[in-house]
Amino acid sequence: MESNRASRVLILTLVAWLALTGAAQAQLDNRAFFNRLPLGPSYERQVRLEVQGLLYNKDNEYFNKIDPGLTYFGAQLAPRLVYFPAANLRLEAGIFLQKDYGTQRLRQVRPLFTLKYAQGPHRLLFGNIEGNLQHGYIEPMYDFERVLYDRLEEGVQYQYLTDNTFLDAWVNWRRQQYRFSNYQEEVAGGLSVERRLLGDSTGWLLKLPFQFTATHVGGQLDTIDKPLQTLFNVATGLRMRKALASRFVQAAHFDGYVTYFHDYSFTYALPYKRGTGLYLNVGLDTRLSNLQLAYWQGSGYISPIGGRLYQSVSVSVADPGYTEKQRQLLILRAIKDYRLPGNLILTTRFEPLYDLNNGLFDFSFALYLNFNQSFLLGTIKGN
Repeated sequence: MESNRASRVLILTLVAWLALTGAAQAQLDNRAFFNRLPLGPSYERQVRLEVQGLLYNKDNEYFNKIDPGLTYFGAQLAPRLVYFPAANLRLEAGIFLQKDYGTQRLRQVRPLFTLKYAQGPHRLLFGNIEGNLQHGYIEPMYDFERVLYDRLEEGVQYQYLTDNTFLDAWVNWRRQQYRFSNYQEEVAGGLSVERRLLGDSTGWLLKLPFQFTATHVGGQLDTIDKPLQTLFNVATGLRMRKALASRFVQAAHFDGYVTYFHDYSFTYALPYKRGTGLYLNVGLDTRLSNLQLAYWQGSGYISPIGGRLYQSVSVSVADPGYTEKQRQLLILRAIKDYRLPGNLILTTRFEPLYDLNNGLFDFSFALYLNFNQSFLLGTIKGN
């Protein structure tokens, strides 16, 4: 018992000391996976073919009872036809294809439709929104792996984007219900806000984030006797980053978050009604790799769209009812993006982790190849 306490004190001391040496990102740098939909006068009346793709291989060598190991191996492809009726209006239609290797059939074949309108700092999207990792949530709030098994979000989104403010409010209508359905409707939504408090010529950057998600399962048209469920998750904290003049180390960063979970359902089906979490990250951006050390301490924390490792309830097939109210994890991340010709980005990630409460060592390794290409097909002349 005393040795466990001593190890925890040592780890927390290390995290605190690293926090004082520099600043960090609130979440991982996932820009290689982004697909922001451009607008502007240079696109007016253009017709374009845009192709987005992802090749992925992620191996989770996990042997814990909360999140068992698995492997993602496959490809995604999303070709789209895009028309710009005006400088601030974008219409697109296409198809999303996903193939998991080791199977003969496509996992997903889904249509894509998006309308995007911009006016000054305001953006409004209907249809397939700029979702998933582009919301900018931390992993306890939004699982990175959803980009591999649940990438598309359909609904409505409002963004307010300036040099000092990022605001993203969204609704993802996950499952539509009809009369006499034998399933419940599913809705998710949230708000992600980040305000820059400091950014100067000395290289210091200070930001204040706030993140919120809500998920709802219910409806009044189905034929099954299941209670509705409404879950809220909140996170806030502080992000700091310091650019460095060193040739080997470009930046140091720290971010710290507190998270809160609340089950607002009328009937409680989960083992915990409320939960909290502490999420601390410190890191260095170097020429060889971006390094990050993360510490997570959770108590009864549940997030239906958050990372599975951080939760107090199991998703294991072998241990479906297993719970672990107190969770403590130490995660080391080594991440590198390699920019290749043709708008290709190869990403490597190695993430060993240590479960402090159970004395377990797990790790994951991943390779991703993202590509985005845009081809001008023609320009429609005006009247």
